[in-house]
Amino acid sequence: MKKINNKFASFLAFGLVCVGLQSCVPAKKFEDIQKREQTCLDENNKLRSENEGLKTENTEMKASGAEMQKDIVQLVKDTTDMGNAYHRLTSLYGELNKSYDKLLFNNEKLLAGNTEETRKLIAELSATRDELLRREERIKKDSLALNEREKNMADLRVGIKEKQDRVDELEAILNRTDSAVNSLKKAVSDALLGYENNGLSVYRKNGQVYVSMEERLLFASGSTNVEKAGSDALKELAKLLGTKKDISIVVEGHTDNVPINGTLASGAKDNWELSVLRATAVAKILLKDPAIDPTRIVASGKGSYFPIDPANTSEARKKNRRTEIILSPKLDELMKVLGIQDK
Repeated sequence: MKKINNKFASFLAFGLVCVGLQSCVPAKKFEDIQKREQTCLDENNKLRSENEGLKTENTEMKASGAEMQKDIVQLVKDTTDMGNAYHRLTSLYGELNKSYDKLLFNNEKLLAGNTEETRKLIAELSATRDELLRREERIKKDSLALNEREKNMADLRVGIKEKQDRVDELEAILNRTDSAVNSLKKAVSDALLGYENNGLSVYRKNGQVYVSMEERLLFASGSTNVEKAGSDALKELAKLLGTKKDISIVVEGHTDNVPINGTLASGAKDNWELSVLRATAVAKILLKDPAIDPTRIVASGKGSYFPIDPANTSEARKKNRRTEIILSPKLDELMKVLGIQDK
């Protein structure tokens, strides 16, 4: 009878492992979701950095624009003055041309009377005409340069306005996202108030809310069966998440780096398998709440590869044996602005 019971227990354990493994999210879907989440996080951090850079650039552009505006005002004044001078000089130039033509017409007669004086007058007239021509050319060049600068300033203003509008839009979205994450963290902390500092902690990291549960709260050593205290905490969390339809849920199992000898009663042959089975067990308890859509949850095992404390001590290993529930608000609005759309 004892042998039959042992065989029946082994058969039952094998069946539970199969069911647990079948309930895990396919590796492809998990990798896709992780990539999308990492893309969003990278873009979020990049946009924060870009936002700071754009703010600095905007400040510099405003200062530069103010200086250029002063230059434009001065150029307009200079151009007006030069235009008035140009008209006066043009009028004088016309009169001089008339006088010059008359002098040339009477050149022979003047040469006969006072040759040296006539030559001096002609030389002065020629010099005056040449100076007028040079001034006219400078005024034309200055006018063209002023027009070009005004055009560049107009283009610059448009570019600054477009950048500022985009910065303002991204800043508003980031502020709304930050507010949503802070609100979610508070709601989770309030829901799990009785469990914090008893093997459970809630904190914010990389724009997400982490619920970290130590092994002692959830599992006996080497087991994948969730203990009552841990199950009660998960049920409280599930009640809250059932009302937060726009929150995605990732359950990550973590172990220490001590190798497993043989096969555990759960069927796990190594730490990685154990972490997957534990993540799946936690996900199943959350899914007992009918308000949570299974498509919102991803269960994954990280094994011993992402330790909190890399020290090879019993205290460090205790910290590393944990299950983390990562809650992320949807970033559809941000992805739309960035041009990242679901295919």
